Amino acid sequence: QFIVNFSLHQKPTDTTTLIPHLETFERLYGVLPEQVVADAGYGSEENYAWLDARGSQAFVKYNMFDVEKKRKYRKNKFRVENLVYDPDGDVYRCPNDKLLRFARKKTRQTETGFTSEILVYECEDCTGCPFKEQCHRGQWNRTIEINPRLIAYRKTARERLVSEEGIKLRRRRSTDVESVFGHIKQCRGLRRFLLRGIQKVKAEWGLASTAHNARKLAICES
Repeated sequence: QFIVNFSLHQKPTDTTTLIPHLETFERLYGVLPEQVVADAGYGSEENYAWLDARGSQAFVKYNMFDVEKKRKYRKNKFRVENLVYDPDGDVYRCPNDKLLRFARKKTRQTETGFTSEILVYECEDCTGCPFKEQCHRGQWNRTIEINPRLIAYRKTARERLVSEEGIKLRRRRSTDVESVFGHIKQCRGLRRFLLRGIQKVKAEWGLASTAHNARKLAICES
């Protein structure tokens, strides 16, 4: 429960903050952690790819990790993840036994410039389908978008997260990380910053972190 690194970001979501945070860590210590544990807000293709390229094991949830476990999700035969895929013919089969064939490739770029390759598949004919209202709301034939690299990263992440080591690390993250925020906010009373501007707020949080570590150190040595 010691704070070994912190970074502040003016971002509405967590996704794009993981890489700059770890880059700050690497500048401070000259190495990256062998294992990175984070919640679902950080489970993007860009983050998985960055960690994989640098040899850090990603024990990082993705946004559907917990939802996948629910029976309602597994029983929904219209979800893209539950469609039957034939790798030999490179086609998906819908609940009405229609084929969704590969139509085209497209790319998608994040605000940081990271590019994803998306494969688009289109149903051969949705005319008169009795499941159309349940399957999709579009006027034309159903199309689905597949990101093969992200699917592979999520599969690896899932295997790690449900392993004995992954469960242990996830439990440890809850106590190591969340309790620090809880202590600083509830016990030390820092529920909002008193200063304005990123540099001043950074200094304020740095003082709070130093005080937290000093207190922890004093307790450990007493």
